[in-house]
Amino acid sequence: MSGRVLILSWEYPPVIEGGLARHVRKLAEALVRQGVTVDVLSRSSGRIAGGRAAAEETMGGVHVHRVREPSWPRDLDRFVEWVERMNDDMLAAARELAHERTYDLVHGHDWLVASAAAALADDLGVPYVTTIHATEHGRHQGWVDKPPQSLIHAVERRMARRADAVIVCSHYMRGHVADIFDIDEGRAVVIPNGVDPSELRPSGDLEALRSEFAMPEEQLVLLVGRLVYEKGFQLALDALPGVIERVGKVRFLVAGSGTHEAELKAQAKRLGLSGDGTFLGWIGDDVLHSLYRIADLCVVPSIYEPFGLVALEAMASGCPCIVADTGGLREVVPVGERVGLRFNGGDAEHLGVMIERLLVDEALRDRLVAEASEYVLRFDWDDIAQRTHGIYDELARSTAREGAGRG
Repeated sequence: MSGRVLILSWEYPPVIEGGLARHVRKLAEALVRQGVTVDVLSRSSGRIAGGRAAAEETMGGVHVHRVREPSWPRDLDRFVEWVERMNDDMLAAARELAHERTYDLVHGHDWLVASAAAALADDLGVPYVTTIHATEHGRHQGWVDKPPQSLIHAVERRMARRADAVIVCSHYMRGHVADIFDIDEGRAVVIPNGVDPSELRPSGDLEALRSEFAMPEEQLVLLVGRLVYEKGFQLALDALPGVIERVGKVRFLVAGSGTHEAELKAQAKRLGLSGDGTFLGWIGDDVLHSLYRIADLCVVPSIYEPFGLVALEAMASGCPCIVADTGGLREVVPVGERVGLRFNGGDAEHLGVMIERLLVDEALRDRLVAEASEYVLRFDWDDIAQRTHGIYDELARSTAREGAGRG
């Protein structure tokens, strides 16, 4: 299919809330290279003057349209209401776009745009594809029986059942989505996330940056991501006192922000770690890419993880990785590939053993880095776009056959 696709996402650079914005941008730009005309409908940060469609621009060959939205509330109950208003605005803006353009398919990313994406596909009579990057069920360890989690879970369930095709980022997620939404596992297609090593460019003086966090003789352990319970950073903090006692001269660095931040800082204080590390808060990509370069290892201790992009980025940046043996991380760091180490998910003591092993064995770190530098090339965005394009083609052919049958 070389037609026109409308992709909906609640974030798109320069509006970045997490990894979703980067995923959608890289996918959209790679689809353009495949010959697909791609429009993206997202939101502005509210700073752009104008009407409902607050801004239009072309970036990397992608036609980007934005609805103007106020900053989203941190309270989850109010956030759900905010998402509903954003979907109303997106649907109105999408209908205006559809008066000027002909779309062959609508592709929505996660529950945050599901209402607008499904309604628009219904309006236009075109296929609807959804990519499920994570679930509320997974984020809350199955506790989705009460609002607002129950509301989000219901939206995700309708989304998964309504979509003409469901894309997930790992085989783990395919089974998870089929199980909790009671759909045929065969309806979910596994297409992994990608990484572009050429974009993981550090900035500034790396030696000077490292000296801000560690002395030359000290080793630096990096934790990156949203500071929420399911990311498991509490496990890494529990593991560190024993590691520091046994290995000595070890410091840690936490980069990110989130609802669990205050509790993690309090935990570090209780464990006597306040003088052994730094909580950086939210950081931009340029700093993040530099942190991967200066760290001696990166730990991804997630309790729930659909994929594990941080692990992939760390490996692509030459930073050895230790990940939890859980979820999609098992596929990013598979057994037998020798690209990283895994610890028993949820087991802080075992994590400490693995951190110590990697810190004291320089030859092992070097081997992992060398193997990982080749391994990450499998996660190529052009290949990911080609596979996504294949789903679009299949749906277009199916729609054409149905039209011919009705004729």
